[in-house]
Amino acid sequence: MRVLLDEHLPHRLRQLFAAPIEVVTVRYKGWKGLKNGELLRKASAEFDAFVTMDKGFLYQQNLEKIQIGIVLLQAESNRYAHLAPLIPQVNTVLKTLRQGQVVGVSMKQTVINQKTDIS
Repeated sequence: MRVLLDEHLPHRLRQLFAAPIEVVTVRYKGWKGLKNGELLRKASAEFDAFVTMDKGFLYQQNLEKIQIGIVLLQAESNRYAHLAPLIPQVNTVLKTLRQGQVVGVSMKQTVINQKTDIS
């Protein structure tokens, strides 16, 4: 499985993903600064999943047309210390994540949603 890590997430998170998950950052791909729609279109051609904290993806995009699964991290901040504890849950979610599916992951719960309303 290939996973794209959003540009506002610490690249050090890459090392916490379970093998054989391959994690690449937006910055490494040279896609920094792309608008959400363009980013998702490019990502869906090369990746199985996109990991982000940007809730804007839920409201700005028609996710039913997106050919990539999205994991939405919900944490106090985008600091490594706040996000690292979520990665074991993310590893579990990635095993069953489907195209067009959005899964919210937080310390409290994992919320799976087919559409666009993550609570």
